[in-house]
Amino acid sequence: MSKAYLILENGASFEGEFFGAEGNITGEVVFATSMTGYLETLTDPSYYGQIVVQTFPLIGNYGVIPSDFESDQIKVSAYIVNYNCQAPSNFRTEGSLGNFFKRKNIVAISGIDTRQLTKIIRDNGVMNGKITTTPPTDQDKEEAKAYTIKNALEKVSYNEKVIYGRGNKRRVALLDYGAKKSIAKNLTERNCEVHSFPYNATIKEIMEINPEGIMLSNGPGDPNSPENSEVINTIKQLQETNTPIFGICLGHQLLALANGYKTEKLKFGHRGSNQPVQDLSTGRVYISSQNHGYAVVCDKSSFVNVNDKTCEGIEYENAFSVQFHPEANGGPYDTTFLFDKFIKMMDLKNSQKAS
Repeated sequence: MSKAYLILENGASFEGEFFGAEGNITGEVVFATSMTGYLETLTDPSYYGQIVVQTFPLIGNYGVIPSDFESDQIKVSAYIVNYNCQAPSNFRTEGSLGNFFKRKNIVAISGIDTRQLTKIIRDNGVMNGKITTTPPTDQDKEEAKAYTIKNALEKVSYNEKVIYGRGNKRRVALLDYGAKKSIAKNLTERNCEVHSFPYNATIKEIMEINPEGIMLSNGPGDPNSPENSEVINTIKQLQETNTPIFGICLGHQLLALANGYKTEKLKFGHRGSNQPVQDLSTGRVYISSQNHGYAVVCDKSSFVNVNDKTCEGIEYENAFSVQFHPEANGGPYDTTFLFDKFIKMMDLKNSQKAS
């Protein structure tokens, strides 16, 4: 295998080996703490523009299983692991990660001290980096420093409407900001016909289907980016219709911005399937799956992160949102009951209309 190099914008550098496609790539370097679920991570649109570092040392042991994907394509910019398993063992596997990355032209490197790399990010905060085929130079460091994620929603959202669970009882409008497949799956399993709209759908287009509920999906990028202003304005208009709304991850952040709250960038974010959140109404703690680098600044949270007390959920009139992922493939599933809460909101609204 050929040598690979990573340089961070602060000048720290690492040497490893390519096990996917070989090439030069720049992105925001983030770490994910999940022990399993690497396929869901690789195909989660929320990771668009990012070079993902897995903290668990062995990755690839169950190979590539397309039915576990959360979107049709790999969304990460590049992938970094300590040790790549070249002989996966699983009855569903369709090959190794390395061969898959080569076919999809995704840069991936192994042999990096991911523990040291993660500690640098934890101590200094998330920073950009560049993977190179030759020993990095000062120019590579400057290129890394200058990198920004642009037009994130445009890059990950489907550009046409898609319907899932056609003929089911309840009609839900899903606004696709980079939606994971598991969101639509959880809704269709609860007898919903899901109409998935592009991120820039207008209020007129959305309300034409007469939705009983509106789902705001996860997605990548800075929620407060100027390019999201029209999206936020559309959410404001949707709230005025009094249709029940449920927001997840970026959807949670955009809904908060539509209601006058602010967002802030976290030092190194929450990424992994072992993030504890507390329901402030009951005191109960749930283990959640998360993937975000920004948080809502709020003094009326419904959920908070146990580790750093950041906002993990907000209740509104006819709407609620959470920062974590209740759909959570590949787990944990502690908070899937929030989909049931959304269903109850829609059914109550329908019964009020009927009476």
